[in-house]
Amino acid sequence: MLVLVLRTLMIYLLIVAAMRLMGKRQLGELQPSELVSTILISNLASISIESPEVPLAASLAPVCLIVVLELFSSALCYMSPTAAKILSGTPVAVIRGGKIDQKTLRELRFSASDLLEALRGKDIFDPSEVNYALVETNGTLSVSRMPQKDTPTREDLKLPPPEARTPMVPLIIDGRVLADNLAWCGRNEQWLDKVLRQHKCARRQVLLLLGDDSGQVQLVKKESR
Repeated sequence: MLVLVLRTLMIYLLIVAAMRLMGKRQLGELQPSELVSTILISNLASISIESPEVPLAASLAPVCLIVVLELFSSALCYMSPTAAKILSGTPVAVIRGGKIDQKTLRELRFSASDLLEALRGKDIFDPSEVNYALVETNGTLSVSRMPQKDTPTREDLKLPPPEARTPMVPLIIDGRVLADNLAWCGRNEQWLDKVLRQHKCARRQVLLLLGDDSGQVQLVKKESR
């Protein structure tokens, strides 16, 4: 039993390290080669855990090889656009000027329902509102609206810029100070303690504290149990 636990722990740490080396993409954003590597690594890892009679080094060697191949292919795609095109493909336009390219949809085996679902994910319910839509190499849809349907900016409306140059970011989560976000807002822990004193709240009592570089904050205290 102890051997199985140790094998599982070693495999877990190795797979985590491998995933860190391969990058931080979400599952829906993986390129084909990355998705294949992820599936193979998960299968090989399960074999290593379920088959204690197989030597650990021998069972994990293919995992290391796959990681090396993935890193090599990533470097190759970075240096060679041609290799990137072969391994990952190229983005394909499916809507131009509000008109759906049905031939391209058939080639991609992308049904009208699939297209409408992807557009709804962009808060678009009418394809005629789309100026240009691309199916990216990872299968996601990128959309540019018609100029007359696009959301106006503050500059378009000739409104003054907001006081804050940074969005509201978490400064404290569950009593833990996020030093990087605090520094990004141009603040320090002395300022933070002053804000907490104004709200008569200790750090350990904070569930969530948001703030920006203008000094605006939003505080959510923990509920007493």
